[in-house]
Amino acid sequence: MPSNADLTQKREERASEGRAQAGSQTLLRGLDVIEAMVDGPVALAELAARLDLTRSTTHRLATALVERRYLTFVPRLGYQFGPKLLELGFLAQQQTDVVQIARPHLEALAASTEDTVHLGILDHDRALYLDKIAGRRRVEINSRIGDRHPLTATGLGKALLLDAEADQWKRLFQKDHASGSPPADYDQWVNRMRGYVTAGRTYDLEENEDLIRCVAAPIRNASGAIVAAMSVSSAAQYMADERMETLTADVLHTARAISADMGWSAETARQARLGRGRR
Repeated sequence: MPSNADLTQKREERASEGRAQAGSQTLLRGLDVIEAMVDGPVALAELAARLDLTRSTTHRLATALVERRYLTFVPRLGYQFGPKLLELGFLAQQQTDVVQIARPHLEALAASTEDTVHLGILDHDRALYLDKIAGRRRVEINSRIGDRHPLTATGLGKALLLDAEADQWKRLFQKDHASGSPPADYDQWVNRMRGYVTAGRTYDLEENEDLIRCVAAPIRNASGAIVAAMSVSSAAQYMADERMETLTADVLHTARAISADMGWSAETARQARLGRGRR
């Protein structure tokens, strides 16, 4: 038979496990309360209904979050995000390294496509290449980490411009082509850009380098802003129109996965669109 000491130890272990489970449940409920604020202030009764909790339980959770500054309470409006979340969000952005976050996603894409993958950002009206993963094909892509390429003649650069206004497109196009980028018809270029905006991705159709084509897409942060772009590049012989269309799904999937790791979500994108619409 188990000794009294053994029985006591087992009771203490069960009690400890029960407290841990209760603590986990409380934590998850607290996170649910915070996430319920995504559309703006929420009154207590509505918050309780959304979470399927009693008013007293909801009030206890919300009060604890107000005390820790994760929420604030506004009379006649209800609960909303507090200053602590702003502080943590700012710190998270400061600690975000797009190269480090994107690397495993880019490596997986390079392995699956066997093509060269680039990552870049906007830098003084040029596309600055931050990372490059060579493909398995015997194709020489004339690019290096640290290179700065024209925005309007590269797939990656155009992806960085998908949210830009038309006047910025024109200014950058004129600047790029005045500095020796391959000539092109501006109206034709604009029409292609409008199609790229709708598709959410861009192409380089041998505009920056002869016989090299690419598919590119933007990477967004938590606010929905474009902070980087990525591309898959290869020789034109491997990049027929049909394959570029097929690659689009893989490139968009990878760009969205990186964006999600940067804090972007479909909900934040919706909020950003609503915000732009109210301006």
